[in-house]
Amino acid sequence: MENLILWENKTVSAPKKYPDELRERAVRLVFEIRRERGSSHGVIPEVAARLGIGDQSLRAWVKQAEIDDGDRPCTSTADAQRIAELERENRELRRSNEILKAASGFLRAGARPATTTLVEFIDGHKNEFGVEPICRELQVAPSTYYAALTRPESPRSVRDAELMREIRRVYEENYCVYGARKIWNQLNREGIEVARCTVERLMGRLGISGAVRGKTRRTTVADPSAQRAPDLVKRDFTAVAPNRLWVADFTYCATWAGTVYTAFVIDVYSRRIVGWRTATSMTTDLPLDALEMAIWARNDRLDNLVHHSDRGTQYTSIRYTERLIEAGAVCSVGTTGDSYDNALAESAIGLYKTELVRRKGPWKTVDELEIATLEWVDWYNHRRIHTSIGNVLRHDQRDRDAMPYAGRFPS
Repeated sequence: MENLILWENKTVSAPKKYPDELRERAVRLVFEIRRERGSSHGVIPEVAARLGIGDQSLRAWVKQAEIDDGDRPCTSTADAQRIAELERENRELRRSNEILKAASGFLRAGARPATTTLVEFIDGHKNEFGVEPICRELQVAPSTYYAALTRPESPRSVRDAELMREIRRVYEENYCVYGARKIWNQLNREGIEVARCTVERLMGRLGISGAVRGKTRRTTVADPSAQRAPDLVKRDFTAVAPNRLWVADFTYCATWAGTVYTAFVIDVYSRRIVGWRTATSMTTDLPLDALEMAIWARNDRLDNLVHHSDRGTQYTSIRYTERLIEAGAVCSVGTTGDSYDNALAESAIGLYKTELVRRKGPWKTVDELEIATLEWVDWYNHRRIHTSIGNVLRHDQRDRDAMPYAGRFPS
């Protein structure tokens, strides 16, 4: 019983590999005995027993030898080695192609990429390809990579990392629509001194860019029988004080629940949106509600105001015109289908479509778009940078007269 326990607890080692010489001798003996006897019956078990090797192992060796000699149809050892070598080369070529394809983003004709760029690429792909293969394909010494890992960051790298955090913060705080110029202005306004070219370079590294405006659809439908007011603006979108010139227009927005229309009334002096409205139809009530909001927001008579719009039937309707006359404003109407005659309103609508509607969509309901428009107008009026008024932030109405650039920069 004790011996049995010892035997059960004994560790059995894996069988050792047969020497090559023993394999060749065993196969040669099998072939020689077969020739002498003229038969192969019982030869393999006999030779295996005398040499102390397994029958199945010897049988496999003999079979492979017959294949190599061409006596049995199958893949020979030489062919198997050649196939294995070709498969290995194919794997290496495939890996090289994948490495070069992944690195095609910064491998360009001309100067060699910066070491920091190479290190970032190797760090991001070393688990997939390995450090040595990547360095071989990119013609970089592995010691260069390992030295860069231990080398302290340069002052410029530290500064770039800090600026990239600030750039991304400003970008995300402003609807992700600011380009390099506005981010540069905002950072310097906050006391973060940085060159504009540096902002452009780091925005490229971050993979972010400003919003790009697209084409808009025409929504103006003129009434040929309606009496129209003259064009008092003549494409001169400047004002010397608040409530001297307003421009108005509306646009459409697609939602899952149907088309939604948004109307705006803008004060030219400070580019402030003083009235707006969203609705599911573009009847006169749409721009009229926006006008009512603008009159309420200014809370005073508008005796010196010129209200400029296009020749859409909503703006030339009797109800809209009478409300302007009641408030003391003078009507001004541009030509049909000419965006330049109402360029400032078209520009504001283009920003609305670019910075909110297209960028944050798709929109499900009218209420969802209305709430988003409310938040965008608040940002547009109080925090957005506007080049047309000298890159200054808007103030309350009582502070606008102190704005040094207001009214001096036409759209």
